[in-house]
Amino acid sequence: MMLTNYQPILIFLALGVGFGLLLIFLGWVLGNVGHGGRRPDAEKLSSYECGFEPFEDARMKFDVRYYLVAILFIIFDLEIAFLFPWAVALDRIGMFGFLAMVLFLAVLVVGFVYEWKKGALEWE
Repeated sequence: MMLTNYQPILIFLALGVGFGLLLIFLGWVLGNVGHGGRRPDAEKLSSYECGFEPFEDARMKFDVRYYLVAILFIIFDLEIAFLFPWAVALDRIGMFGFLAMVLFLAVLVVGFVYEWKKGALEWE
């Protein structure tokens, strides 16, 4: 009886794994058959970076402002992810939910203004 409860899950899991393996196999077959198979040459094995030869080491240091902007993007992207379910459930959560979201957005705005005043968004 316990196994019959999990039977649909096991079927979907088997189908998903099987479909994934089928696609990997098809990619391998089509990659080896098309255009004479895999024959790597110097041009295929060379590094490619935006249409021209790479000019620096791949381990070069990035400016810290790049990371600050990336973190700000993630923060505001997550803010949007929280706003969608909040907007859908606003009629059920009432004034408490509304005030909680106002507080959440206020904290984010204060953080954004702080970053702006510190110059984290300035690209010189």
